[in-house]
Amino acid sequence: HVSWRGTTMFRKNMKKDPELFQNVSEGLRRLYRTKLFPLEDTYRFHDFHSPALEDADFDNKPMLLLVGQYSTGKTTFIRHLMEQDFPGMRIGPEPTTDSFIAVMHGEQEGVVPGNALVVDPKKPFRKLNAFGNSLMDTAVCVQLSSLISPSAFLSPGYDFAAVLEWFAERVDRIILLFDAHKLDISDEFSEVIRALKNHEDKMRVVLNKADQISTQQLMRVYGALMWSLGKIINTPEVVRVYIGSFWAQPLLVPDNRKLFEAEEQDLFLDIQSLPRNAALRKLNDLIKRARLAKVQAYIISSLKKEMPSVFGKDSKKKELIANLGEIYHKIEKEHQISPGDFPNLAKMQELLNGQDFSKFQALKPKLLEAVEDMLANDIARLMAMVRQEEATMPSQSVKGGAFEGTMTGPFGHGYGEGASEGIDEMEWVVGRDKPSYDEIFYTLSPINGKVSGNAVKKEMLKSKLPNTVLGKIWKLADVDHDGYLDDEEFALANHLIKVKLEGHELPPTLPDHLVPPSKRGMVSED
Repeated sequence: HVSWRGTTMFRKNMKKDPELFQNVSEGLRRLYRTKLFPLEDTYRFHDFHSPALEDADFDNKPMLLLVGQYSTGKTTFIRHLMEQDFPGMRIGPEPTTDSFIAVMHGEQEGVVPGNALVVDPKKPFRKLNAFGNSLMDTAVCVQLSSLISPSAFLSPGYDFAAVLEWFAERVDRIILLFDAHKLDISDEFSEVIRALKNHEDKMRVVLNKADQISTQQLMRVYGALMWSLGKIINTPEVVRVYIGSFWAQPLLVPDNRKLFEAEEQDLFLDIQSLPRNAALRKLNDLIKRARLAKVQAYIISSLKKEMPSVFGKDSKKKELIANLGEIYHKIEKEHQISPGDFPNLAKMQELLNGQDFSKFQALKPKLLEAVEDMLANDIARLMAMVRQEEATMPSQSVKGGAFEGTMTGPFGHGYGEGASEGIDEMEWVVGRDKPSYDEIFYTLSPINGKVSGNAVKKEMLKSKLPNTVLGKIWKLADVDHDGYLDDEEFALANHLIKVKLEGHELPPTLPDHLVPPSKRGMVSED
């Protein structure tokens, strides 16, 4: 239409102006509601594949899904990223019965039970209610005010594969966790991994606890893992495997320290990219959903077309279900659809058994045309908006926990470890052990009363602590930020190492009572 001085003129058959969206999330939400949802609703997409999307699915922050068999280090991995304990966490070698824990940011810290979780419209978990009380009774949401990034981790205990499929469609990254010390992929877990089909692009693998075995053993375990995954994950691209020991304890076999450091840094960078790529992920997931919804419409309408109007409905239904593979092939040829876009044949046959074919809808071209228009035109415009939004986001949009740190210092890692509680004593307790630290200090050949980062690094590595921890200790100990340590700063560094080795947490910033006497008054906020 053309508007001029309050007069609106309409021209017949004139092409409709493209819709304008404020941002990508709003655009996706409106396109889904106006163009894709009507097709899904008409051809029972929600009964066969996935519940309808809600506003929270478009507005929620990036989510990371952590999946692994028991004792692979899921809880410890999450704790390592957040650098703090959280309610309900349990670490131990025995199998746990907890099935689903969501760890999210919240203004008020605490635990939200599953039944309350699924009725909160601000959280993207309302549709989990469809999986029944067995999930709700074991599900909890842990809210932390200082959380670095929303996440969820799961363990088997009910219809795990179905819940996993639900999450796979909505999360930004899927991490499969394996234990290098005792690699064993059960048949059940193989089926769980297969449930992630069509989401391989989101998948990453972590070979955890790699410091517990020798380099030769590690090479063999890595090869065995890749061979096993190759049989389970059907993708032309090799899935990325990160090798390391994702916790803040001394490395049992420190020979591969540099490898672990590089792998951990790569994984952290990958996680940090999630907020920047979140809009693109949601766009990509909507495209995959739309393609499946189109196939669903063709399947349902084909079955409707073949059904008799009066007699023999039951026998015809059984015949159509048995011949569903032939119907797939016919639709594939007639509409030029890729075989990979079709749902699992056996699962579809099982679901069709419980359906009344007489209530299926015939093909409605206008519904399909709306989805085709969305894929051909609207998605292209949203893609341009995605690039614009990405360009305005900071390069490091995930902060806190293990992501907090500095690129400076001899460890050069770029990440340090923060914590919630510091060491609470009212005097400079470092002074008690300083004479023994001084003996080491003067063996490092100080120049003008200071030793270089490289010299200190060699000494600190003897602790076998991960570089993430040592990087944080260096940052705290180099009080004047000059890249060197004097005798007091060196003593402080050794004291912090001792604190960590005794099982305590490091303070996020250096408390006043730990500042060396000669440096008091010069500690800055960063």
